[in-house]
Amino acid sequence: MSHVSTIRNSPLGTAFITGASTGIGAVYADRMARRGYDVILVARNRQRLDALADRIRTETGRHVEVIAADLANTADLRAVEQVLRTDTRISLLVNNAGVGAATPLVDSDADKMDAMIALNITSLTRLTKAIAPALIARGSGGIINISSIVAVAPELLNGVYGGSKAYVLAFTQSLHHELANKGIKVQAVLPGAIATEFWDTAGVPISNLPSEIVMSAEHLVDAALAGYDQGELVTLPSLPDAADWAAADNARKALAPNLSHALPAKRFGLAA
Repeated sequence: MSHVSTIRNSPLGTAFITGASTGIGAVYADRMARRGYDVILVARNRQRLDALADRIRTETGRHVEVIAADLANTADLRAVEQVLRTDTRISLLVNNAGVGAATPLVDSDADKMDAMIALNITSLTRLTKAIAPALIARGSGGIINISSIVAVAPELLNGVYGGSKAYVLAFTQSLHHELANKGIKVQAVLPGAIATEFWDTAGVPISNLPSEIVMSAEHLVDAALAGYDQGELVTLPSLPDAADWAAADNARKALAPNLSHALPAKRFGLAA
């Protein structure tokens, strides 16, 4: 892992973006810099990071740092955590790094599924835990977690991938419960099919998908940031009516009083 740093603070602080070399993460880096944030870009490919950093510096005048790190590597992950714990300029974390899969579980490689869990769940959790105390101490800042529509539609792709993104959604909802009254904004973004390299890695070329369901990374991030500005906890950029999500979430919350009782429900026909 390498970390290049020169201090020149933005009044908005620094946005820390994982998976930032291409796709959704690269667009977040561009958009946050244009909003006036300094940015720290994290990804494995140093060459791509440097090229993106040079472009953002030239086009926005913002301060850009790069960290070449593999978040699936324990040593790299711990080093990145340390940056989040100690760099007081960081005011926003965008947990974007992740990997997907489309192959059914029974045809999948168990080691690859394990690596997916490590990146999509473990690293996201640890990075969030690393930055949260500093944000709480300041009483401000934000955490944006990139989930997926498969969090609520797990039948669409590989179940381990869907399960990992359902974790991100539930984790974000829990974070909001913990942090909302501490001045910290939290958001889960649930993209649909986005035109990025994700699909090549997942084994389904983007050309195989109907064009009417594929959104550009630029449109996705712009919609997600609009939702963030509006205070949305969960943002589904493709969903025409936000009331549909509100209804589904309210139905979930309505279950709460009956989720735990001393006796099984009468519908099972068991003796008391």
